[in-house]
Amino acid sequence: MEILLTPPVSSIRLRSGFRSPHAISNRVVASPHSAWSKCRADRICKGLPSEEVECAPSFLHINDLDEARIDALLTRAAEVKSMLVSGDRSYRPFEGKTLCMIFTKPSLRTRVSFETGFHLLGGHAVYLGPNDIGFGGREETRDIARVLSRFNDIIMARTFAHQDVLDLATYGSVSVVNGLTDFNHPCQIMADALTIKEAFGDLRGKKIVYVGDGNNIVHSWLELAAVYPIHFVCCCPRGFEPDYTLTVQSQAAGISTVEISHDPFEAVKGADVIYGDVWASMNAGQKEDAESRYKAFEGFQINSALFAIAGPQCKFMHCLPAERGLECTDEVMEAEFSLVFQEAENRMHAQNAIMIELLGL
Repeated sequence: MEILLTPPVSSIRLRSGFRSPHAISNRVVASPHSAWSKCRADRICKGLPSEEVECAPSFLHINDLDEARIDALLTRAAEVKSMLVSGDRSYRPFEGKTLCMIFTKPSLRTRVSFETGFHLLGGHAVYLGPNDIGFGGREETRDIARVLSRFNDIIMARTFAHQDVLDLATYGSVSVVNGLTDFNHPCQIMADALTIKEAFGDLRGKKIVYVGDGNNIVHSWLELAAVYPIHFVCCCPRGFEPDYTLTVQSQAAGISTVEISHDPFEAVKGADVIYGDVWASMNAGQKEDAESRYKAFEGFQINSALFAIAGPQCKFMHCLPAERGLECTDEVMEAEFSLVFQEAENRMHAQNAIMIELLGL
């Protein structure tokens, strides 16, 4: 196990589509007052009249929240889930409201969880696919943001470039939810947090060992660790570490224990959760380079041998889609200790709580 103190050569260069947190200047936080002041500043810098449209809070990065706010969101998510699971459909906070869903990359869970969740709570969702919208191509993002803000109450965007989501929040006048970018995936980690809380009673202090590529999922875990007390380990082959700057920032926050490991059997000792993801994702070039990536990840498969070391308390989580037989075995996917499908369901409940909060309902 090692804590990064100097940048390894492999982690200095950001992967395609990633932006260092230092370069993310257009962050709009989830607190209404700070969101308003930051959004005004961004508009002035970009030559927009600050009084043109009042800004709304957005959910772009988990570390825009604090521990108390995360707890409140998880409590709200659990309450809404309880009602929906019981069959109670009387709670309709989204009645008369419209969610615009933007997708520039394929989706199963993100689309279904947002669309179904918004509908179950009384709202209407509109889908815009890659053929309907072209950031910076057919139309500038600032124009897209301002037009969609006039038709919808809230926007969710699942994009490749992180900057597209930031620009939507900067130029639009309604709340924006980050449904996934190549840089991070905050909604997934909020669903994961809810799942861990359901399994263990509390998220605090739990040891989560992610085994795989240091990707956007890891980045959101690092963002969570910067504001919420957990023990997070990213175990990956050398050369596949998460963004160095974000790793150091998460460690420097002093809230959590944050480690980078290259030894799965050492990393999982005492783990409460072993977490997996595909070895070759939709990020630029990874599918085309899949065979070489699979070779690099030999020895990093999540299997029964790892769980034997971790102990009987350990649970398995995976954000899906999974390539069974590669990053994880069929056995662990179907095991009693697997939380994978509970985790998938919780995407809807966590996202509903986020949107309820953003809309002030």
